[in-house]
Amino acid sequence: MKTYEYRGLDAQGRSVRGMIEAAGAKQARESLAAAGILAERVAPAGRQMRVNAEARASLYRELGSLLRAGMPLVQSIGVLMDSPGSSSRALLAGVRDRVQEGVSLAAALKAGTSSVSDFEEAIIAAAERAAAVPDALESLADLLEQGEKVRHRLRSAMVYPAIVTVAGVLVAGLMLGFLVPRAQDVLAQSRGSLPGLTVFMMGFGRWVVRWGLAVPLAGLLAGLWHYERRRRDRAYRVRADRVLFRLPVFGYGYVLLAQLRFARTLAVLVRSGVGLVEGVALAGRATGSPWLADLADEQAEALRHGSRLSEAVRRMGPLGRDLPAWIQVGEMGGELARLLDHAAQRCLERWERSTTRSLSILEPMLILCVGGFVLLVTLSVLLPVLNLSKGLGVPAG
Repeated sequence: MKTYEYRGLDAQGRSVRGMIEAAGAKQARESLAAAGILAERVAPAGRQMRVNAEARASLYRELGSLLRAGMPLVQSIGVLMDSPGSSSRALLAGVRDRVQEGVSLAAALKAGTSSVSDFEEAIIAAAERAAAVPDALESLADLLEQGEKVRHRLRSAMVYPAIVTVAGVLVAGLMLGFLVPRAQDVLAQSRGSLPGLTVFMMGFGRWVVRWGLAVPLAGLLAGLWHYERRRRDRAYRVRADRVLFRLPVFGYGYVLLAQLRFARTLAVLVRSGVGLVEGVALAGRATGSPWLADLADEQAEALRHGSRLSEAVRRMGPLGRDLPAWIQVGEMGGELARLLDHAAQRCLERWERSTTRSLSILEPMLILCVGGFVLLVTLSVLLPVLNLSKGLGVPAG
């Protein structure tokens, strides 16, 4: 049986839509006709759809709870489909059909929505191999909810600077477009000389008028080219990923996030009995970094040939800064999973502190930059006026 979405008219001529299980599209139409529904469209469920992080976290947590209670996977997905207020019924229907066909849960979710990241897919795939899906889904839900909290805090912190920035740009545009040229006309009639700041700002204003739209358009085209190149060319994606780790402020947070994901995923895998060779490779994919995924594959081979885990992680670029010390203690004490959990918690705390500190610095910096620019424009208007006033106030000899 397969799930189909339909749209049609009931016996009263009202538009209806929903889902029906049938062996094929023909049988689905026949069942709908028997129920008094004239089907206009019948298509397999599971179309690609966007699902935000909050909805995915709720889905993972609810599915993990059902699986932990001993309910089979297909039946658990069906329960979630039938739950009141479910906004992902079409997605879940497609996932259930694919799972019934023998596809893994990770692959079924990835095929159903592009919102599922490589990081999420890797964790679920690893958990399926280790028979630890409930714990992995719970950890994924925690990570997604923490990420959403940070994003909400970021948006809230950026509201005031954004308002100030927009207001400053509008005021500066008004001054550059109207006040500075008017001051230039007045001084030209009085044959007065323009201050250097005014000359510079007038030249800048002419440049903005001529190229003001071309610059953001060029930036947009460059961003689209980068996105397409990154999507199609893995080598370029790896190079771009390495650059992210070296960025001044963002790079540090990216390192902490990669360490957090690696440590937490490897802890789940080790606790579930997955071997270190396979676990390191899967945890590398779970970081979401293609560069670290390649490094993890290389070090997995090193582990296969007898290398210690702490030494292997030390050779994995950004992961080698803090994690090896925790891993070494865990190896020596026989509590690797527990120490990895502690390391992940420490990375999470440092990541939150770093994000909070960066936001607290960004807000006043934006305000100072906008305020400084408005001050320069204001001075470029006032200085010629003051010079003209002084010239007019000099008594004739």
